[in-house]
Order: sequence, then structure tokens, then C-alpha cells
Amino acid sequence: MALKLSARQLSQLAYLETLPPKFARVHTVIEQMASMQVDDSVVRGLGRVLDDIKSQSQAMGLGGLADTAGYMGTMTRRGGSLQMRVRGLRELLGSLKTNYDGAVKAASIPERGSDERVE
Repeated sequence: MALKLSARQLSQLAYLETLPPKFARVHTVIEQMASMQVDDSVVRGLGRVLDDIKSQSQAMGLGGLADTAGYMGTMTRRGGSLQMRVRGLRELLGSLKTNYDGAVKAASIPERGSDERVE
């Protein structure tokens, strides 16, 4: 017998399944920034992807993901040296992936008080 997940958890899991390809794109752009092979339009596109992750994560109630994606979006628009931005984005991407893993785990465990079982 398996425990039932709430509708909120099911929608969170469905949303979380869409994030790994976006993470791969973010990683690719960060590495292109590090090797100086990127122009401003690609960096602006990265900012839009991160803003999208932030807004959708907030709507789903995933605060950790939303906050980290927001910090990353701010970092992409920030002035300063490219090396500083790349280093910050790499660290924040690690944090974003950690928050993602935690969100998947939290959404996969039935909520307390949900004693309904599926046979």
C-alpha cells in the first residue's frame, strides 16, 4: 500500500520535473561566460530563465528555490567583473540544485495528517 500525495504535492512534483533541462541551460551559459564565449543577449536570456523559475517556484510555494533563483537573476544583471559573476553564479547554482533536491524530497513524502492509503 502506498500513501497518497496531496494535490499541491502532485502539482509541485509535476513542476519540479520541468526544471532539470533549465538547470542544464543555466550551467551551459555560466560555463560559456567563464570561457568568454557569450554575448549580452545570451546573459539576458539567462536572466529571463531565472526570473521564470523564481516566479513559478513562488507560485508553487517553493520558497528556497524562488529565493535562490532570484539571487541568481540579480547576479546576472549585476555590474562588476565577469569572474566575480561567474563564481557567484556557480555557487548559487549548487545551492539551487540542493534546494531542488530538498523540494523533490518534501513533495514526495505524504503530508502529516494524510492517513488515506491507496491500494
